[in-house]
Amino acid sequence: MKTLLIILTLCGVASAGFLSYVKNNETYSYEVLKTYDDFEVRKYDAALFTSVRLDSASYKTSSSKGFKILAGYIFGENERSEKIAMTTPVTMDLEEKMTMRFLVPAEFELTDLPKPNHDGIVIEEMPERVVAVVRFSGYANDKKIETHRKKLAQALQNEGLNYQGAFTFMGYNAPFDPVDRRNEVMVELQDYEL
Repeated sequence: MKTLLIILTLCGVASAGFLSYVKNNETYSYEVLKTYDDFEVRKYDAALFTSVRLDSASYKTSSSKGFKILAGYIFGENERSEKIAMTTPVTMDLEEKMTMRFLVPAEFELTDLPKPNHDGIVIEEMPERVVAVVRFSGYANDKKIETHRKKLAQALQNEGLNYQGAFTFMGYNAPFDPVDRRNEVMVELQDYEL
């Protein structure tokens, strides 16, 4: 019994430490331009992302496969066996074939990054952009993501705001983090008046 209690305590301490590390990761910074009843408008600066295109439109099918590929790169599966810090959020474009992206830490320039060992990984420069975002909590799944995508599209229509490109899911938590889960769906706005 005493051994079990020690093991459970050590697991709890290790989990709390890892969750604290994940919650303190660098995040994709933004400025809130306007808050509406159902969504907010944000301006994101230009940033670098690693990305991989996947074969499915399903979050359930694609998320673990894409995460494994991109996590491999930042954990050292690259030409220099260099480790790169984890960041948030992990994003997924909601298209027929999803693209998953990891934000590259701001300390890196495009020329600083090691070449990936996996030939499906692309390093992209995302330009500055203005987006609309709706937020939801709990564990994400295909149904919740689609519900919030529709909610955001309807809210933008109600406000007379035009959008362009694919909607994107953004997840901020580790899969086993049970509290304060943050999920968002965003889309780039077209000709938004600053």
